[in-house]
Amino acid sequence: MSDTSKYNVDMDAARRTYNGIVFDSVLEMRYYRDVLCPLEKSGDIVYCELQKPYELQPEFVHDEKTVQAIRYVADFFVRYRNGHEEVIDTKGCPDKTALMKRKMFWYRYPEVPYRWICYSKLDGGWCDYEFVKKQRARRKREKLKLAKQGLQEHV
Repeated sequence: MSDTSKYNVDMDAARRTYNGIVFDSVLEMRYYRDVLCPLEKSGDIVYCELQKPYELQPEFVHDEKTVQAIRYVADFFVRYRNGHEEVIDTKGCPDKTALMKRKMFWYRYPEVPYRWICYSKLDGGWCDYEFVKKQRARRKREKLKLAKQGLQEHV
């Protein structure tokens, strides 16, 4: 029996619970606990909404059949003391659906800053996903380059 779902979510809700809130993932819970809560306590964040829903495409009728709306639920909606607002989603490894919904979100809500955040110990902790993705690709290229150099030395 697996300890995680198909989305790699810990099935033990206690491990992803903080302050009585059960989060969708341990990563989401840790970001809330380690980043957002201290910023709320300091007053840098004046409002934080968890699991904020957005409609990406409305319901419509096609061939006399109702097609359901496409919805997206953001991990966090945050308003800072300076008035800046943003939507934040925690990501480990986004799947094709997440990538598609991100594009749809950008199109439907172009005025809303939208960030994917992940945790990478190698890259300094909590970082923007795109930054970490680039760093991982760089490390992979360097590793391949070193492997090729090692093979050439043995020829």
